[in-house]
Amino acid sequence: MTAIPFARERIVALLDAMRGRRVAVVGDAMLDVYLLGDVDRISPEAPVPVVHVTERKTAVGGAANVAANVAAIGTECRLVAAAGADQRGQALREALRAAGLGDGDLITLTDRPTTSKTRVVARGQQVVRIDEEIDSPLAREATDAVLARARKVLRKADALLLEDYNKGVLTSATIAPLIEAARERNVPVVADPKYHNFFAYGGATLFKPNRRELEGALGAAVDFDHPDALPEALERLDVTSLLVTLGDRGMLLVERNGTPVHIPAVGREIYDVSGAGDTVAAWVTAALAGGATTVEAAFLANWAASVGVTRLGAVTVTPTEVLEVYDGEYDQPGRWRREGVL
Repeated sequence: MTAIPFARERIVALLDAMRGRRVAVVGDAMLDVYLLGDVDRISPEAPVPVVHVTERKTAVGGAANVAANVAAIGTECRLVAAAGADQRGQALREALRAAGLGDGDLITLTDRPTTSKTRVVARGQQVVRIDEEIDSPLAREATDAVLARARKVLRKADALLLEDYNKGVLTSATIAPLIEAARERNVPVVADPKYHNFFAYGGATLFKPNRRELEGALGAAVDFDHPDALPEALERLDVTSLLVTLGDRGMLLVERNGTPVHIPAVGREIYDVSGAGDTVAAWVTAALAGGATTVEAAFLANWAASVGVTRLGAVTVTPTEVLEVYDGEYDQPGRWRREGVL
């Protein structure tokens, strides 16, 4: 069985410390729209189900959902992102306020729409997703505005999270200057990447790809049972720590001059994994802001993700729920209750 590297008292202390910290999130905010309904027939026009919509919901998505997760921890969060001057942009601003986040650091774009993802869900099953977006880099004026606002927010931040969905906010013109500004203040930087800028985050404290993203960027499959190639990947990425999320296998943490640490997944009934990566990014960053080691931060994030996957859509997770996971899964002084866990 696997022992966790810290006691319950340390977990409680970290959760308390995280509530008093400040996190800056910079990245691609989106509006998530859910059309919920039932299906009882196939369309006569094409072999597709006819969904009778009974409910419509909107929520923050992308970097905005990550920021909402940070705020749910009790950590103060400032989100620097961009949205169009359109109806969806207004809906995003309203959703941010409803999530306990301000919209004062949201840059308004007049030349492109607000990124949105509409999911049609029938009887708990996603039928189709409709994406409306322009994913090219922001115009120079908008990029300069994002960078200026982010630098201002960073002056009072205890951690920086760069949340990249490849929708144009994070580019070489913003990534490197923000990492440099954070390092000048000795502020930890967490990078949550996608494909386009994968190798642009040199100098980050922790780099958090999922398995598919990492293998796609390296151009080869990785044997995570024998992850000999990961220290080399760490050097190539030029980051201090690499945290790879592995779905139902948990996560793998690789640090410079350290032995890789496998963090097992918590056994839960999985309902929706769409927001799990956002939850991990938020919790890792808030934990580092609160003084956690990278190993401690990874364990906390893993427990938080185990709560999030039991719910539909991108959701937030509270410190109380994370502590309940620990209490339900571990015996003192931190060994798994279940046999056979790696």
